[in-house]
Amino acid sequence: MKKYRNPWAWVPTLYFAEGLPYFIVNNISVVMFKNMGMPNGMLALYTSLLYLPWVIKPLWSPFVDILRTKRWWIKGMQVLMSLAMLSLPFLLPEGSGEAIAHTPLFFVTMSLFWVTAFASATHDIAADGFYMLALDPGDRAEFVGIRSTFYRLSSIFGQGILVAMAGVIETRTSDVHLAWKLTLLLSAVIFAVMTLYHTWSLPKPSEDTKSDKTSAADIVREFGRTFSTFFRKKHILTAVLFMLLYRFPEAFLLKMVNPFMLDPVEQGGLGMSTEAVGLIYGTIGVAALTVGGVLGGIAASRWGLKKSLWPMAASLTLPCLSFVFLAAFQPESIWITGACVALDQFGYGFGFTAYMLYLMYFSEGEYKTAHYSLCTGFMALSMMLPGLVAGYIQEAVGYMSFFGFVMVCCLVTVAVTFMIKVDPEYGKKNK
Repeated sequence: MKKYRNPWAWVPTLYFAEGLPYFIVNNISVVMFKNMGMPNGMLALYTSLLYLPWVIKPLWSPFVDILRTKRWWIKGMQVLMSLAMLSLPFLLPEGSGEAIAHTPLFFVTMSLFWVTAFASATHDIAADGFYMLALDPGDRAEFVGIRSTFYRLSSIFGQGILVAMAGVIETRTSDVHLAWKLTLLLSAVIFAVMTLYHTWSLPKPSEDTKSDKTSAADIVREFGRTFSTFFRKKHILTAVLFMLLYRFPEAFLLKMVNPFMLDPVEQGGLGMSTEAVGLIYGTIGVAALTVGGVLGGIAASRWGLKKSLWPMAASLTLPCLSFVFLAAFQPESIWITGACVALDQFGYGFGFTAYMLYLMYFSEGEYKTAHYSLCTGFMALSMMLPGLVAGYIQEAVGYMSFFGFVMVCCLVTVAVTFMIKVDPEYGKKNK
């Protein structure tokens, strides 16, 4: 096999393959179990636990660097994910409601999701490292937008097309379990085909070699140093609080968006069909999120991080009011709902830019890469912890009060934004 291969032959498919399992584990699982009648509290708890591999992946990332090559890890994790995903359609639990969680097949299904989640988190580590090794600096810059685009396309496919497809099958067959079995089978086959394709298409860069100079014990010691230096950084307490709490309102909101749109009107929801949810949240919402992120990056490069913080914090929090409106009026129009979701997701994409830029800012210095990995662990934890209880809070107070609670949580974002200190020039693009 050639050591160099045209990046168009593998970068788009690699990042589509990076995104698809993530959205199947963290988004499709929510809609699927909701369609099966699982209560919101239980639903949010179990699906939020699936975030854990992305929270703790910094713990094993050094071993991905020392044991085997990045290419070996990519191929191995894709094979493992293919096997887990191909097994899922045949092992889904039957029945409906709370009883699902007490069936043996539910724990088998959750185990397969966990395997996919751990393999996907490991694949993320290897794929991002491989991208740096397989491309020269010019190609890296040229394809950074391409990789982001295909990751977003995997989001549209996972949250939009697959969800809509399940909804159409459910409507035509009146069989929720069959709809999701066929949908998951299609996604697994597509992923397995990409896995086979990557056995041929991935190049073999000369820099991607197994380390023969550093032992696992050395890696453990060095990793201990990265931890100690990270937690000795200046303003570490306020930084960690910012990482955990900046997205506090959105962490509650995002876990309940799909259940809110799917629940019947008499229960405070919007009573939408599964295919409509796939269209609105999985396509319109993702498109608005992407546009917001792009404009956020442009704004941050002109204003710098310090001047971006407050406009972006406002952008992250204020659009949450759109769900207060939806809960209060429960509009039947798909266009009104779509506009509200687009507004919220655009604001989230724009506001999230400051968060990511701060993670990069705080990671500066010795062990920059390892410290950034630790920051992303806190980033995942910030979504996981509120998600664990979001469903139970909603069940206790109803959707209207729940979204009012989300607005109160916006004060937490304001507080942690006020606390942090940053260099006024950081993030500004040089003229």
